Parts: sequence; C-alpha cells; structure tokens
Amino acid sequence: MKYLVTGAAGFIGSTLVDTLLRQGHEVRGIDCFIPYYPEVLKRRNIEDALLHECYEFHEESLLTTDLNALLDGIDCVFHQAGQAGVRASWGEYFQTYTDNNIQASQRLLDTIRTSATHVQKFVYASSSSVYGNAEQFPTSEDRLPAPVSPYGVTKLAAEHLMHLYAAEFGVHTTSLRYFTVYGPRQRPEMAFMRFINKARAGVPIHIFGDGEQSRDFTYVDDIVAANILAAEKGKAGAVYNIGGGRVATVNEVLDTIEASLGSFERVYEDRQKGDARHTASDTTRARADLGYDPQVSLEMGIQQQIAWVQDQGADYDQLVMGL
Repeated sequence: MKYLVTGAAGFIGSTLVDTLLRQGHEVRGIDCFIPYYPEVLKRRNIEDALLHECYEFHEESLLTTDLNALLDGIDCVFHQAGQAGVRASWGEYFQTYTDNNIQASQRLLDTIRTSATHVQKFVYASSSSVYGNAEQFPTSEDRLPAPVSPYGVTKLAAEHLMHLYAAEFGVHTTSLRYFTVYGPRQRPEMAFMRFINKARAGVPIHIFGDGEQSRDFTYVDDIVAANILAAEKGKAGAVYNIGGGRVATVNEVLDTIEASLGSFERVYEDRQKGDARHTASDTTRARADLGYDPQVSLEMGIQQQIAWVQDQGADYDQLVMGL
C-alpha cells in the first residue's frame, strides 16, 4: 500500500509514519511546521524516516500545495494535520484553527471528489474535545457533541465534512475521536510532558484546577494501531471513539510520575477556559467494527514516556524547559 500521512512531523503523525514503514509500506508525508512549538523538535521526529528508501517527505502547506500531485498514486490518507491546542484557540488565533482544521480538510476531500486520484480510504484524526462536558460517562458516539472550546468546534466541523463527503460523494472517510493521547514525542506543552520535565528538573509543577479532573488517557501506539485498523475495516462515514480504557485523575497521574522521579511541589491554579472536567470513552463500536483493543496500560505508558524523555539528551532539556 502507499499511504499519505498529513502532519507527518508531529507527535502522532511521525509515530504513524515510522510504524507504516516498519510494516513495509510506501509512505508520503507532508508537514508545514506550524510554529506552535519549537520546529527543531518536529524535525527530530522525522530524522529516521527521512533515511528510509520508502519515504517521501513534502515540506508544504495543505492550504497551498498541489493536492492532485500530492495524492497521486495514494491508496489511503491518514489526515493527522491540524492546529492543536484548546487554550490557544480563543481570540485572534482562531483563524489559524479554521484554516488548518477545516479549510485544509475540505481541500483534501474536494480534491479526492473531483480528481482522478485513486484514494480508497480517508482516516481523519478527530478529538474527544467535540463532546465538551459530556453528561454521560463513558461517552458513546451517539451522544450529541457540544464542544466547550473553539478548537473542539473546528474539529467537529471537519468531522461533519467527513460525513458529508462520504454520504453525498462516496468518499470513504472514517473519523477517529482521540481521547487524551500521550507517549514519546508528545508536544512539550502538553500536560504529561510538562509534568515529567519539571519533575526531572526539580521545579514546582503547576496544575490547572484541583487535579481531580479526569481523562481517558490513550498511549500513542494504541492510537496508531486504531488508525491502521480504521484503514482496513472502518465503515464509510463512521465515527469511532479511541480511548485507552483507563480513566484517571490528573492527581493520580502525578502520583505515578512521582513514584518514578521523586517528590515535587504541586501548585494548583484556576482552571482554564475550554477544559472539560471529565472524559471517558465508550469504545464498544471501535472494538466491534475495527477489532480495536488498547494494549498499553497507563502505568506502563508513563514509564515508557519517561524513559524516552531521559534518552533525549541535554539539548532537548534546554529546548523544552519553560514551555
């Protein structure tokens, strides 16, 4: 198979690329290095892939690149690209979210609809942020989405486009709602990475809220497995929750990190606008249709992420401290 991975230098995208290459596929990647966190970290993510004979990388934007050329010969698209971050999506930066989460997705879908490409499957990376403060836990795909952040609004809008292009034009799209992904290569401003880096440095860890907010944490390798299963078995126009199967509070995560790295000071601050209080995924549909079965426990995943951080070296520490 020949795959296109958008957002190929990011946390999940680069991990997916490496997995596909190990499985013997041809992969074409695209990333425009949106300046949301240090570009050098994204370039580190793709160092090994760039050496692979079956990998082709394009440093371009989905908003301006020739999509017919990009999609030429592609069997399946894994659309991981987008503007991430709940808290930054408020205010003047919102257009970046609409451009990169909605407009870029629509350009891809419309090119597939109107051109002579041979794309058979399109797997879209959505988010549990579409649910907002859900009233039922665990939350199934049948619950009415109600985002509480502009970021969630844009992810849901793109998800609606996936359904429309499947229903009206026969584009075989499948959307995956990721629940709080963590693991090696995680963005440096995300909670687990901030906690681990500050714990290693012996500086206070700041927590938004009381720490009793809970999440369904999902290890990146399980997310990658879900994408590959969706490409193989996902139903056209369908939406699937992808969670890790273990709900924990932020305080419980901190306890697990503390057990490995030693005690640290915790400073609790006001909650941030747009942060849901609790998330929990009902993965019944993904298990039935895709055969999805998460393999990495929260404790094991945190240990693997800590080990990865410790292997990155002093230059990495200098880049991420303070983020």
